Amino acid sequence: MMKLIIFGPPGSGKGTYSTRLKARFGFEKVSTGDIFREEIKNSTSLGKRIESYLKEGRLVPDNIVIEVVNEKLKKLDSYILDGYPRTVEQARALDKITKIDAIIEINVHQDILLEKISARRICSNSKCDGNYNIADIHRIINGIEYDLPPILPKEDMKCDKCGSPLIQREDDKPEVIEDRLKVYHDQSKPVIEYYRQKGKIPLIEVWMNRQPDEVVDEIIGKLKALNIR
Repeated sequence: MMKLIIFGPPGSGKGTYSTRLKARFGFEKVSTGDIFREEIKNSTSLGKRIESYLKEGRLVPDNIVIEVVNEKLKKLDSYILDGYPRTVEQARALDKITKIDAIIEINVHQDILLEKISARRICSNSKCDGNYNIADIHRIINGIEYDLPPILPKEDMKCDKCGSPLIQREDDKPEVIEDRLKVYHDQSKPVIEYYRQKGKIPLIEVWMNRQPDEVVDEIIGKLKALNIR
């Protein structure tokens, strides 16, 4: 069994890395974003409430998120949490129901994030985790060399996995991006400090400056060094 959390600002590759880690280890990927998008697609009452928050670039209230995630985790033994916890209150709620083996933190400069987020495309099928990016980035910022070629589908704007059309998420549009980053730094970054201060869970840090498989290999190497496998 393995229970992980992956952290990083919007556009830092959490979804891509967690999907690849899922394929390598065989555990479940639990993404609040995926859960919420399914609720929105099904036009549930919860989905309509969630949609109003996302369109404004705001986080869904803690009580809703905690309830949804707790219900999901009750059914799982191994998983990687992508997009949760986003607040200290959510982290404390998670502490009450499970023990996390390691935390992965993705680092990236904001200029890169702005370009990457606006270029992201996802599968329109809510049951598929197809994730792509049309940006082609090669430059150095503060000594960190970025080599980020695009992640393109084989057929233009169609998912390789299921053939569904690719779309841009509403909260990936330029007018929403900066608000999302501010929300992350103001509300979610303190969660890392919460775990640092506790000092009981190993923290793995990597830079989002290379192709996804290279970053994933680094993460796996660091997990193995901690005897987490």
